[in-house]
Amino acid sequence: MASITVLFFASLREQAGISQQTVMLDRDTTPEQLFARVCTEHGISIPVGGLRVAVNEQFADWSCRLNAGDRVAFLPPMSGG
Repeated sequence: MASITVLFFASLREQAGISQQTVMLDRDTTPEQLFARVCTEHGISIPVGGLRVAVNEQFADWSCRLNAGDRVAFLPPMSGG
């Protein structure tokens, strides 16, 4: 098992009702699998297709493998200036 910190921003934070969460995951979990899990837990209805994911403050691929201690941020499209 690996402890991962999940960070929620903008509309994701509003839907989840929290800005971050620590979760325990099986090894070899991907950000896509993690996002599906937190969507189910928090009733998030934003599709993954419009999001970006960052692992340890670097944009990452949805299929990369997560490691213990990683910080994963799900980033919805943002507007403004």
